[in-house]
Amino acid sequence: MERNGEETTEKNEKIVADDEPEINYRGIKAMPFIIGNETFEKLGAIGTLSNLLVYLTTVFNMKSITATTLINVFNGTTNLATLLGAFFCDTYFGRYKTLAFASFASFLGLLLITLTAAIKRLHPPHCEAEQIKCIGPTPWQVVFLLSGFGLMIIGAGGIRPCNLAFGADQFNPKTESGKRGINSFFNWYFFTLTFAQLISVTLVVYVQSNVSWGIGLGIPAIFMLVSCALFFMGTKIYVKVKPEGSPITNIIQVMVVAARKRRLKLQDQPWESLFNYVPSKSINSRLPYTDQFKLLNKAAMVTPEDQINTDGSAANPWRLCSIQRVEEAKCVVRVIPIWAAGIVYHIAMIQQQQYAVFQALQSDRRLGNSNFKIPASSYTVFALLSFTLFIPIYDRIIVPSLQRVTKKEGGITLLQRICIGIVLTIFASLISALVEEHRRTLALTKPTLGIQPHRGAISSMSGLWFVPQLVITGIAEAFTSVGQVEFYYKQFPENMRSFAGSLFFCGMAASSYLNSFLVSIVHRTTKGAANGNWLPEDLNKGRLDYFYYLITALGVLNLVYFLLCAKWYKYKGTGSSTVTVEMETKKQEKPLV
Repeated sequence: MERNGEETTEKNEKIVADDEPEINYRGIKAMPFIIGNETFEKLGAIGTLSNLLVYLTTVFNMKSITATTLINVFNGTTNLATLLGAFFCDTYFGRYKTLAFASFASFLGLLLITLTAAIKRLHPPHCEAEQIKCIGPTPWQVVFLLSGFGLMIIGAGGIRPCNLAFGADQFNPKTESGKRGINSFFNWYFFTLTFAQLISVTLVVYVQSNVSWGIGLGIPAIFMLVSCALFFMGTKIYVKVKPEGSPITNIIQVMVVAARKRRLKLQDQPWESLFNYVPSKSINSRLPYTDQFKLLNKAAMVTPEDQINTDGSAANPWRLCSIQRVEEAKCVVRVIPIWAAGIVYHIAMIQQQQYAVFQALQSDRRLGNSNFKIPASSYTVFALLSFTLFIPIYDRIIVPSLQRVTKKEGGITLLQRICIGIVLTIFASLISALVEEHRRTLALTKPTLGIQPHRGAISSMSGLWFVPQLVITGIAEAFTSVGQVEFYYKQFPENMRSFAGSLFFCGMAASSYLNSFLVSIVHRTTKGAANGNWLPEDLNKGRLDYFYYLITALGVLNLVYFLLCAKWYKYKGTGSSTVTVEMETKKQEKPLV
């Protein structure tokens, strides 16, 4: 926990009632199955997605704009599906059943995509370099491919919001060893994620690009099958927490009741008339009264029509909400503006993953004087390496140094950490523009290294010029992406942490959709411009550097917006402690029964 506005008083989580049998936590014994499941699931999914852009353009003969748009929509839908997955998980099925179904769906999706490469009738004929026009996929080939994508969306929608929480469920949160086990699990989770990405963008991508697409896509499918097997092997020792209903309903109730009572007038000291009730078994920390979003406070105003149960709770939560529930809703509402800033931030990250691949295809990818060429999709490994190497440096060196200066736990606040990453992405986009301008100039003015089929001249500029921008991108992700996950986790009510996890992916979904819209608008707007289309198939004939400058400008505007939101933001647990004491005293003197 952080000081200066980030301290929260959390209650120990109570999973079962006192009269229920004690849960047999297996902790470390369950970790080989869960960590193994996580590792192979990520190897399967990332191993397919890492090189998907190249697969669609070279095997399915799609134009780069079409392939980019399809992947943006796929990524956006995949991340958006996590919200639906979290809802069904917490409301109906629980994490175990959701993960089991989602894992099997992911395997089927990867299998279908593998078949599109392995069976010739499931993809268009190979396009030779001398062909003027390539034959595109038939409608039924596209349908088969999209069926695989659809199953992967279902799988990711269930896996991403549940896997972290399911692993934490295996440890007793009321014991010191259990708390240490939870922290250890989170560390292993992020390690396996990065490990899977490194393997995917190097070895798996190399097999796909240089050996066989059928084998290269089959390897991730096999990984996913192993992931499913490991998951089901640990079934008998897992702790399976039963769903208790969707906490999102509580938020909706506050909005509805506040809208119904919008004409009521709050007193000068509103806490004197607000309904103050906290369930005895609530796992959520007690929150103080805050002045922000006063309209929502009206949901806790007691009217003559409102009825109170003998235990002090509201008879109809759709007509009266406690101030505790109102403050929990405020926690969610406050996060939304910060979340919106992350959408624009992720656009810059997406560009490094997509157009850096196209730039690499038209650059000198040879490693030194050897004939070995780095696969275009593998350049993102530099971002992963910088991310992986920077995290321990940040935790072991930078944070302790900052703590000595700022006297804060963590060195800096979470919003400051997110802000640093946003600033770094601005520099990364600016460097990307300068590097692309240099690459294009060499391709047009100096002898090239040949012709990239259906694209254009290969620039003599070394692909290693892309390393600085990718390294900065990886460091930015260590600040902003990790900071966002931690921010959502700490600022959301405790019973909404599955939704907190899905919110991060929903932001990425919005980024994918917005990026697809932005690329489409730029492509259509500049198509007839005097300087030519900024984003053509042949980057040498376009002005991708202008597009990067546009992303840089958007980043600057986003930074200004984020700074305004950060100045306005109140961390969870901050408010008027005096008011909280007064409300608590009033409740004890005159209970609402």
